[in-house]
Amino acid sequence: MTAVGGLWRNWGRSEAVRPQRVERPASAEAVQRAVQAAAAKGMRIKAVGAGHSFTGIAVAPGVQLDLEDLSGVLDVDAERGRVTLAAGTHLHQLPRLLRPHGLALENMGDIDRQTIAGATSTGTHGTGGSFGGLATQVVGLTLVTGTGELLHIDETENADLLPAARLGLGALGVIVDITLQCVPAYLLQAVERPEPLQETLDGYLERSAREDHFEFYWFPHTETALTKTNTRLPLTAERKPLSRAGRWVDDELLANGVYRGVCALGTVAPAVIPPFSRLAQRMTGNRDFTDLSPAVFVTNRTVRFREQEYALPREAVPAALAEVKALIERRGWRISFPIEVRSAAADDLWLSTAYGRESGYIAVHRYYREDQREYFAAVEEIMVAHEGRPHWGKLHTRDAEALRALYPRFDDFLAVRDRLDPDRRFENAYLRRVLGP
Repeated sequence: MTAVGGLWRNWGRSEAVRPQRVERPASAEAVQRAVQAAAAKGMRIKAVGAGHSFTGIAVAPGVQLDLEDLSGVLDVDAERGRVTLAAGTHLHQLPRLLRPHGLALENMGDIDRQTIAGATSTGTHGTGGSFGGLATQVVGLTLVTGTGELLHIDETENADLLPAARLGLGALGVIVDITLQCVPAYLLQAVERPEPLQETLDGYLERSAREDHFEFYWFPHTETALTKTNTRLPLTAERKPLSRAGRWVDDELLANGVYRGVCALGTVAPAVIPPFSRLAQRMTGNRDFTDLSPAVFVTNRTVRFREQEYALPREAVPAALAEVKALIERRGWRISFPIEVRSAAADDLWLSTAYGRESGYIAVHRYYREDQREYFAAVEEIMVAHEGRPHWGKLHTRDAEALRALYPRFDDFLAVRDRLDPDRRFENAYLRRVLGP
């Protein structure tokens, strides 16, 4: 299906574009035809998923490929626990699709609105010192290259391309399917507790290494961290889910409804933010429940925001967060959104933010109606000083020259890009900045 392009905006309202043309392919062959047609006309072409990246990584001024109709399970290898999904399948659809096969994702982030291709291509991750990001679960994929070739990549076919293609930023081709290595379905026991911030920082390295999935949130203007510790349990363990009413009060009424109102009020009356943050840390983050893993990993987020996140060598996280705290106090800023701290295992994906090092993540946010630039720029200076690598889908100002120094296999990735997209059919302004021409 082809249409004249209307205005496209991402979820965080940080990017907008009016494509020259929008196509909605429903098959790999239709994607091939779209790429070949764009090449014949000298146009650039980009696939778009759910629009949950805050950067311009999916902006398509030329031909925009909406992969919404490229969705669902294509194949299941029950013996090896592998599932092949069409690229436009959303993460929130996976529990329903995987449940009949007794499978689950090894790890997830706390948002599930993204498509599987968009999430893996941008380095989406959850938390867990012994677990990698979502792209580390990819064992194979099929993409359409810049020359219109349908190319399959896995451990036995074009295996040399796998470390680049599993997290390819959309720069190597249009992914049409992805094969994930899943695990048997499991439960998570979630323990959420408020704890003194300094104690949490002091114990961060040990807890990130010891616990299955540990993270915490810190509301600026408080001295309390809201810790979340998820422990993996077999399906045979007892489920103790939150009541429907309790989840609605905590996750919808307070975390979304009331919080949206406070953020909006804070844009015109910033003085309300510190007392609300102190109230919020007293009213939330004190729960203990056990449920199927997706129900614990994922939190519904309806308050729009913009985000910047950096991956640091894990041992640098406590000092870096202390510097951010001092920065906020020194500048007198009123920050309504909490700062999120997570971790991930080292991996071997060439452009992964956790490539070759155990990593910790610090993410800062601002309500989407606020100007985030001064805050994010100052925080970014701290992250850069600690050898931070920016999340590809979240706001940052780094360019190819700076990023090359952070990624030992950066030029190897560019060589794969030259091979699969020699004419830069998939280039846009963001990729030109972070990868070079």
